Amino acid sequence: MSSRLRALLLLVAALAAALPARADPGARLSVAAAANLSFALGPLDDAFMRANPDVAVTSATGASGDLVAQIEHGAPFDVFLSADLHFAQVLVNAGAAQAGSLNTFAVGRLVLWTTRDGIDVSRVAQAVRSPLVRRIAIANTTTAPFGRAAMQAMERLGVWADAQPKLVVGENISQATQFVETGNADMGFVALSMVLAPRLKGNGTWAEVPGSLYDPLEQGAVVTRHGSSNPAAERYIQFLHTGAARDVLERYGYHFHVP
Repeated sequence: MSSRLRALLLLVAALAAALPARADPGARLSVAAAANLSFALGPLDDAFMRANPDVAVTSATGASGDLVAQIEHGAPFDVFLSADLHFAQVLVNAGAAQAGSLNTFAVGRLVLWTTRDGIDVSRVAQAVRSPLVRRIAIANTTTAPFGRAAMQAMERLGVWADAQPKLVVGENISQATQFVETGNADMGFVALSMVLAPRLKGNGTWAEVPGSLYDPLEQGAVVTRHGSSNPAAERYIQFLHTGAARDVLERYGYHFHVP
């Protein structure tokens, strides 16, 4: 080996040693998230990957209760983001998630939304009873916390019986939102995060449902049993409390404390 080549190799080795250590470039993280996070999840994952370029994130969304069932039956998700603490706790109780990792990272907000002219959504009870409203979109009240919150609000206002003949039930809050967007429902109870998304922002009118009418929608994050061996899972949970994550969540209307 020539002295010139040897010197070049030593220089390359020295430069490599000076570079910061990086984790396995093949690291992967799989996140299961409640459907109310559908639009916010992409920006959240992008922000996480900018801060953690060694990790590639893939995500799936659905009703919280449906995702719990999938994870309990072996779906290989590392992190679960629930629309409430209840379903995250269900996963912990089943031994499918780590109790010590469970935390609240944001609080969701329920709104009543319409894309039709002439429908006033500012007063929930009157809107539900309005003859102009023939179909009301709502998420599944058993598996989707936002659907349960909508039911609670109408029960507390005394209009649940009036609403039931009009209900169009989506599998999750994303589908309930689609019913309103496509005109298959005259109005619907949806997540504020949906109507603030760039694709829907400015489409129709919405009014926030008073938080006193339903149980707080505390968004719960937890590391699953599958993710317990993946260091990136705990990093993702911690990331949700950073300024970068909160900037994203705030843009989509989330609170960080129960009002």
